[in-house]
Amino acid sequence: MLSPPKRKAADANSPIKSKKPKILIPEYHLALQRCDKSGEVVWPAPKEQIELSRARILECAKAGKLTLIVPDKDADGLSSGAILHHTLTSLGLSSSLISVYFPSKGLSIHDKSTREAITSKASSYIFVLDQGSRKPGAVSDAPHKALIIDHHFAEKDGFPKGAEFVTAHDRPPVATSSLLTYHICLPLHPDLNAKISWLAALGMHGDLGGAIKWQPPFPDMNETFKQHSKQSINAAVALVNAPRRSAAYNVEAAWSAVSNAIGPASILNDKTLEAASIEVRQETERCTHTPPKFSADATIAVLTISSAAQVHLVIATRWSGHLKSNKLEIVMCANQGYLPGMVNFSCRIAKDARAREGDAKVDIIKKLEGIVADHKDLRQRLGESFARGHKEASGGIMKRDDWEAFKKLMGIDEDRRKKVDSSHKRSKKIAQRNTLANYFTKL
Repeated sequence: MLSPPKRKAADANSPIKSKKPKILIPEYHLALQRCDKSGEVVWPAPKEQIELSRARILECAKAGKLTLIVPDKDADGLSSGAILHHTLTSLGLSSSLISVYFPSKGLSIHDKSTREAITSKASSYIFVLDQGSRKPGAVSDAPHKALIIDHHFAEKDGFPKGAEFVTAHDRPPVATSSLLTYHICLPLHPDLNAKISWLAALGMHGDLGGAIKWQPPFPDMNETFKQHSKQSINAAVALVNAPRRSAAYNVEAAWSAVSNAIGPASILNDKTLEAASIEVRQETERCTHTPPKFSADATIAVLTISSAAQVHLVIATRWSGHLKSNKLEIVMCANQGYLPGMVNFSCRIAKDARAREGDAKVDIIKKLEGIVADHKDLRQRLGESFARGHKEASGGIMKRDDWEAFKKLMGIDEDRRKKVDSSHKRSKKIAQRNTLANYFTKL
């Protein structure tokens, strides 16, 4: 009878390999909060911005004029829009005066065609939620009052001409747009809590994940989770996010589901969202095994895929938790099939780099901008849609030729790598140590 092989006794002279220390990422809610000159904590946004936004919402409801809501198309943006919609109607504004607009696939609130479409609505009040912000022209060319509610990175005064704004981006722990909208709207009407609390949770879980801890300064949601389980909210997030990631880009279906729901249960029974979710899962599975290539300095891993579905965000997030390296900072997924002739990309911070602090803290936007800083012609061609979003989760869009130029600046040269791979195969004497397997944790 065969017995298991005996372990070899440890060689007393052999060095003891120490385990790599576990990366400890601070809990999101424990981020150091900012205080004003009097020492009072400023959260989730400056008090004057909160007060202004409440005044504008109350004014809009009382005015009884055409109102346009322009929310982002993900769970956070849709929840923000639904919270505002419930607030305005609770305050007496007729739903017949409220319309909702979503930019077309591949476009943003900042594109000329989007501004023209918004202008054609001739709305007196325009609310832009979770769209990120820049400083181009006005939101609309028609007379209007605009309010921006957001949490993405924005430069000082980096908001549309004439628009008022409330932003959480520089007030850690940064509240999502839905939580910020909830904080603004909750005191405006006594019947709002049951309608909008679960929506705030839906948006929070959509942006920050279902494991986020609802500890101070975040509001107490215990009663909400007694009525609507975290499990059902997390499941609803996946369904709500599916249409905007699908090839059909049926965002209106997701908006209809969220704005009409009294809780996550009705969203879970939506067949249209379920079909979109199946498509996105299949596309994600098809593309997720694409092997990454690494920048010359090994700080950026790039996965290049081709899909009409917006799965590059999901894949970048997934791989950022699986690749490991002391040097690796950013995982980027570039999608060459989302829009004809364009490359859409998403970036996430690699797991081993998330706990860095001080000067070593990874800022994706700063890193990407630094790559093209000395190439003014390319930077000009990349325009406003390059390196947008958050410092920790950025993305953008560029033309195919510009993408090839950008890859070369990162040091990702396909021809050079093919030659290197070929020479390694021919050589039997040299063992390659820097293999792809060295960057993996278990999938």
